[in-house]
Amino acid sequence: MTKTNRSSALVLWQGFIQNNPEYKNEPLPVACYFCDNQQDADTCAQLTVEGIKQATSTSLWWFETHKEPLPQIGDLYIITNWNGQAKAIIQTTKVEQVPFKDIALEYAYIEGEGDKSLDYWKKVHWDYYSRVMKAKGTKPTEDMIIVCEYFKTVWK
Repeated sequence: MTKTNRSSALVLWQGFIQNNPEYKNEPLPVACYFCDNQQDADTCAQLTVEGIKQATSTSLWWFETHKEPLPQIGDLYIITNWNGQAKAIIQTTKVEQVPFKDIALEYAYIEGEGDKSLDYWKKVHWDYYSRVMKAKGTKPTEDMIIVCEYFKTVWK
């Protein structure tokens, strides 16, 4: 929950619960932002609010390195902007593990960033994985596994 404005996350969650009482006994979901910089994080949060961004692509390496569990269908997350302001609640609808080199145009389009092309997806994600992995002394490869997490925006 780095940089998360906990009160904004609680307000968003309470609104969601009022309209979805079946979740009233669920704990506050993890709050997080996409990407590793303010411009991209804020853009992706807005695309999520608008229902344009409906997938995210984390490397399996990241989950293993940070000892984080893989996403599961039904998981809820609170998406924030870079400054931690809660913007939307998403729910995971599908999870696939795909080698970077095999990411499909359809998936890039669903992720909804940039011009939604596969070329755009590959460039910005390769750059992102390179930055993140460099900090741990490694580099991305064409064969690395990407955890393709599809989601729907369930509250904003």
